[in-house]
Amino acid sequence: QVQLVESGGGLVQSGGSLRLSCAASLPDFSFFGLYDTGWYRQAPGKQRVLVAEVSSVGTTNYADSVKGRFTISRDNAKKTVYLQMNSLKPEDTAVYYCHATQIRTSYNYWGQGTQVTVSS
Repeated sequence: QVQLVESGGGLVQSGGSLRLSCAASLPDFSFFGLYDTGWYRQAPGKQRVLVAEVSSVGTTNYADSVKGRFTISRDNAKKTVYLQMNSLKPEDTAVYYCHATQIRTSYNYWGQGTQVTVSS
């Protein structure tokens, strides 16, 4: 069973930075490099939306609202995905979720979420 555990959320002032981490626990003999991964966020009363994603081959994609401020990266050896968030704005306040898709089976997995709050 795949488990994703996020960390690094918290309270930060506008203009500040945070780095989120998502550590994956995989079944024996599974290779993290066979997963597309990404970060989503959900603000109160709103739908969950894509923030950034990095594919199994390293291709990245960002929501327009975070381009130039957020950077997604992954370390397959550590089975971890990162989201570096700079120049944070109050509208970035949300619960951030890690997501992974096994590229051969298309099975999807979600973390439990980590709260990010940006004060003005």
